[in-house]
Amino acid sequence: MSVTDFTALTSTLTSWSDSPARLASARSDRSGWVAEGTPAIIVEATSVSEVQATVAFAAKHRIAIVTRGGATALTGAASAGERAIVLDLSRLDRILEIRVDDQVAVVEPGVITADLDRAARESGLFFAPDPGSVAISTVGGNIGTNAGGLRGAKYGVTRDAVLELDVVLADGSLVTVGHSTAKGVSGYDLASLFVGSEGTLGVVVRAVVRLLPVPAGLATVSASFPSIEAAAEAATAIGRAGLRPTMLEIIDGPTLKAIDEAFGSSLRGHGEALLIAQTDGLGAALEATAVANAIAPLATNVEIATDPATGSDLVEARRRALPAIERLGRVLIEDIAVPRSRLAEIIRTVQGISGDFGVPIFVFAHAGDGNVHPIILLEGVEAGEPIPANARAAADAIFAAALELGGTLTGEHGIGALKRDWIGRELGEKVHDLQKGIKLLLDPHGILNPGKAL
Repeated sequence: MSVTDFTALTSTLTSWSDSPARLASARSDRSGWVAEGTPAIIVEATSVSEVQATVAFAAKHRIAIVTRGGATALTGAASAGERAIVLDLSRLDRILEIRVDDQVAVVEPGVITADLDRAARESGLFFAPDPGSVAISTVGGNIGTNAGGLRGAKYGVTRDAVLELDVVLADGSLVTVGHSTAKGVSGYDLASLFVGSEGTLGVVVRAVVRLLPVPAGLATVSASFPSIEAAAEAATAIGRAGLRPTMLEIIDGPTLKAIDEAFGSSLRGHGEALLIAQTDGLGAALEATAVANAIAPLATNVEIATDPATGSDLVEARRRALPAIERLGRVLIEDIAVPRSRLAEIIRTVQGISGDFGVPIFVFAHAGDGNVHPIILLEGVEAGEPIPANARAAADAIFAAALELGGTLTGEHGIGALKRDWIGRELGEKVHDLQKGIKLLLDPHGILNPGKAL
C-alpha cells in the first residue's frame, strides 16, 4: 500500500511521517526484536480525536495498528511490521490535573513516568510504579505492560495504581472504564482488563492514577553475600520475619562487575551478590534494623544508611544493571516470576542452564515479589541477526523451569512477540481460548497490535 492511500487520514492530522529512516526504526523496540517488513506510516497524534480518526481509518481499511510511546518495550510488543500504521502517542504528554485531596493524577499516555512522579512530589505525593526505565518509559506503556519496578515489593504494580481509563476501541469509538473514586465495583473491572493488554484491546488516551503521600522517612540496607543464592535466601528470610520493605533487590556478581566496569564503581569487591532493601515511613529506621538482623546470618557484610544520598546512590546502581550489561553486547532480556519461596531455587536453575547451553546469563531480581530477570548475553550477535539456537534453547529452559516451579513467563514485561509460543502452555487451552475470545470481541478484525500477547 503506497502512502497516497493515506491521504484521507493524513489530511486530518497535525503531524505524521513516512520517512524511511523513522519507519525502519519503528520495526523494533528496546528488546531488539525486529518485525518482518516495514510499516507504512507513523501518526504522531496530538489529540484524542486524531487517535480516534487513525483507529477508525485502520478499521475501515483492515490495516494493523501498533501503538508506541517511549518504545521501551522489552518483548517486541512495540515493534511494527509490514504495512502497519504506527500510532505514536509521545506527544500526548500532558499532566492534566493533580487532585491533592483525592490523591490522584489525570494524565495523558505519553507522560514520562519520572515526570509524573516529580510533579506529584511537588504536592507531597508520589507515583508508586517505578520501572527500571522510569526516566524514559511512558505511563501509557506502563499501563500496556502492567509494569512493576523497584517499589513493587510494597506498592505493587501499575494495575494497583490505575483507577480509570479512557480507551479508543478498535472501531475508533471512545469509552471510559473504571472509576475515578478510590472504590468502585459497578460492573466488571474493565479497567484492569486493559492494563497489561499490550495494545491488543484498545488505545489508552487518558488515565486517572492513584498517588500516595510521600513517606516521612527512608532507610536503606545494603548487604553483600558469597553467592546470589545466599542473597535470595536472605530475601526469603526477610519475608519470613514478617517484614515488607518498599524495595528488595538482588544483583549477582557478573552484573556487579558489569556495573563497575561501565560506571567506575566498586560493588563487586564486596562480594558475589548484593542485596538492596529500602524501608519507608515513620518507622523506616527501626524496620531497616529488623531487615538487617534477619539477613545478617547469611551475609558477609550489612550496612544501614538513613541519609537520602546513600540510598539514592544504591538505587541508581540497581537501575544501571541492564544498561551495563547491554554495553557488553546484544542481550535477550527475560522476565519470569516464581513464588517468593522458590526464588533461590530458580536462580540456581538459571545458573545451571547457563552452563548447560554455553551462554552467559546475568541475574538480577525484584526479590520482594519473586520477579527474576535472567539476561542472556548474545556474544557476537548484531541487532537484526537471528538469535542463536543455544540462546533460544536456554530461554526455553528458563521458561519451563519457571512454570515447573509454579511461576509465570512474565512478571512485568509482558508477552509481546518473543514469548507467544509459550503463552498457551502457561494458560492452558481453555483459558487461552477464553482470552482469544475476548480479543475477538473487542477487536473483531484483528487490527490492534496483531501477533502480540496471545
